[in-house]
Amino acid sequence: MPALRRPTTSLITLAATGLLASLASAQDFNATPPHGAAYDQTPAFENQTRAPALEGDIALTRTVLAEGLEHPWGLVQLPDGDWLVTERPGRMRIVSAEGQLSDPIEGLPEVDNRDQGGLHDVSIADDFAETRRVWWTYAEPRGDGKNGTAVATGILSEDRTRLEDVQRIWQQQPAWASTKHFGARIVHDGEGHIFVGLGERSDPEPRQYAQDPQATLGKIIRIDAVDGTPAGAGIEGALPEIWSMGHRNIQGAAMGPDGQLWMNEHGPKGGDELNLIEAGGNYGWPEVTYGVDYSGDEMGVTQKEGTVQPVYYWDPSPALSGMVFYDGDMFPDWQGQALLGGLQSQDVIRLKIADEKVTGEDRHLQGIGRVRDLEVAQDGALVLITDHENGQMVRITPEG
Repeated sequence: MPALRRPTTSLITLAATGLLASLASAQDFNATPPHGAAYDQTPAFENQTRAPALEGDIALTRTVLAEGLEHPWGLVQLPDGDWLVTERPGRMRIVSAEGQLSDPIEGLPEVDNRDQGGLHDVSIADDFAETRRVWWTYAEPRGDGKNGTAVATGILSEDRTRLEDVQRIWQQQPAWASTKHFGARIVHDGEGHIFVGLGERSDPEPRQYAQDPQATLGKIIRIDAVDGTPAGAGIEGALPEIWSMGHRNIQGAAMGPDGQLWMNEHGPKGGDELNLIEAGGNYGWPEVTYGVDYSGDEMGVTQKEGTVQPVYYWDPSPALSGMVFYDGDMFPDWQGQALLGGLQSQDVIRLKIADEKVTGEDRHLQGIGRVRDLEVAQDGALVLITDHENGQMVRITPEG
């Protein structure tokens, strides 16, 4: 078994009713004027942005399970209740159900951990108890300052100290000398494949590749989960792994209760998007966006024939991150609703969705920190990680 160390403030429960009630939900998140108002931007349909605030506040209790995580990025619960957590500098650890933090797991490949680069998402097989198979995404160094997102898989050793039989099964192309916009969330399709949502590397030149069917910048790909064989949407003239295109920087992804793939991505200044992913769809970036340039200049159009509109967008941007559809028993009123992490907004965003449209939005735990990822635990609690130098894993339950 890996060595375990207990964080200084493990299992601190913050239960001051007045404080948590004020953090549980706040209805002023639409008070700031949108940046797009300067260019008379208007949504394409009702409730595409700034949907009505959901009613029915709920007081929440926060329990710090672990701290001392350096910019944690992804997490997944193991069948025994423990958690696998990645740290962006290139480490993967196990956090026990009691909050003990292991030494770094050995066997991971080298990562380029500059700026937004490093070790990113982590996922496990449905039959992990038998196969012990793990997947992860990372910024792979390619020489001369270039890098790109890569996908690897391996087997977690019985003593949980090492990843064995590690194989890199996919590489993003072309490599680029950038330290931004890698993506890269993993979603299993239940048929032996994984989807991976990818960034377009941020800079003006590489972002144009988001519209290039012969490049995997700004794309969603679908590949065989074990060997990386392409299994894309069959887009004419496109690389065989491409599932959709025209994305900026995908940061959250999940299968919805409808069995459909949903992903969220960062806009520039405004224009963060929630997208329902269609096989072969073009989501428009960099030609179509509800965001504006960081300088304040207009960037493009908001609608264009042949492109897919976001189901929902935010302006200003909360800087979206991890995403999950709630399917537990602890919050019955949240059943089937989408929960998204907010990095800049430092909260959890809750969306009620009906007939593929957002009908209401709420914000919870405002000020908790940069929420990088979140998952529903086996008992129905919400567990999240905060992206800080001294990042935390926090368990969220209803008060009382």
